[in-house]
Amino acid sequence: MTRSQELFEKAGTLIPGGVNSPVRACKSVHCDPLFIARASGSKLTTEDGAEFIDYVMSWGPMLLGHNHPEVAAAIAATAANGTSFGAPCRLEVELAQAVVDAVPGIEMVRMVSSGTEATMSALRLARGYTGKNGVIKFHGGYHGHADAFLASAGSGVATQSIPGTPGVPQDVIKHTLLAHYNDLEAVQALFDAQGDDIAAVIVEPVAGNMGLVLPRPGFLEGLRELTRKHGALLIFDEVITGFRVAFGGAQAAFGIDPDLTCLGKIIGGGLPVGAYGGKREIMSHIAPSGNVYQAGTLSGNPLAMAAGLATLKALQSKDYAGLTARTDAFSRELENILRGKGAPVTRNHIASIFTLFFTESPVTDFPSAQTADGELFVTFYQQMREQGIYLAPSGYECAFTSFAHSDEDLERTLDAARNVRF
Repeated sequence: MTRSQELFEKAGTLIPGGVNSPVRACKSVHCDPLFIARASGSKLTTEDGAEFIDYVMSWGPMLLGHNHPEVAAAIAATAANGTSFGAPCRLEVELAQAVVDAVPGIEMVRMVSSGTEATMSALRLARGYTGKNGVIKFHGGYHGHADAFLASAGSGVATQSIPGTPGVPQDVIKHTLLAHYNDLEAVQALFDAQGDDIAAVIVEPVAGNMGLVLPRPGFLEGLRELTRKHGALLIFDEVITGFRVAFGGAQAAFGIDPDLTCLGKIIGGGLPVGAYGGKREIMSHIAPSGNVYQAGTLSGNPLAMAAGLATLKALQSKDYAGLTARTDAFSRELENILRGKGAPVTRNHIASIFTLFFTESPVTDFPSAQTADGELFVTFYQQMREQGIYLAPSGYECAFTSFAHSDEDLERTLDAARNVRF
């Protein structure tokens, strides 16, 4: 028995399912999880000493690579002065300024401790600001595990084949309205029917939790127009896309001006963090400026603020266009290799993110993502992992490259794909 297997067996007696987040259990790919001992650059090393080229990158935030020296140094220097204050600190002001300077739609920002906390707080603010109850989300869109967002969620909910709402009262999700991603007519129909009570539309501007799905031309622009017309807020969930699709997020890349934006992952340099921000007039309704209450003891934690600030400073000088081109070429060759083996493959790509769906059909929404052959993905995942390539254990997730991935890493990955047998 390997050390990872020993730890997983022990964890099963202490932690539900042996993991602290469901997809990590690797049940859908018929494997036990690997327990990670350390990480550096593009590599992970397991408790058994095995090294893997990482395309999960802590589910996105490690755009600079793992254990980046400037980020690690900032964390160490800050920790020497204390790890938590539960009080204001200089670093949270500096990170807030960095976020406001970078993200076009944010004039004020509130720090929280996770992406889930960011989205649930943004929804509360939208309801408090508009005086309305309804929220439109999209099938397969995952916005954290708050009650209102678990209706037809993608990501781990879909991977685990869980209905999504056990333990969630119907009185809560009755205000959650569903449409298919990229279907503007369906959103229009919801507004036509219930527009007087719709507080917000929340959307990943580039969907990342049904696999990577790009917005069709006009889709985001249409959401912006509809929400303005009906007095609802447009919330961009940029927990994945923020600072990764572009330095200013997907809203900068697509030229859309949302009312509220949710961030996470990368703005903490991989430490637990989240944030929501937006127009000053809307954000001023948050307590203590206004009467919409939200609080958090560890919000603005100095270690997370230091890591985030160091990350954003380092990213300002990085060649995003170069990484996009390398990721495009790499993922295209990966697609070609698999197609050459007779596998049906559709590739979606933007910036340093891509997904290979094992289907011939274009993937533009959750139903089309669900046409992918799950067993082919399992075969691919298992054989790649056996060769030292670490992928997300779900066909409904993205693969991420980073500035730390070398040409050698990419070529080794392509060589591994050439050895796959279906």
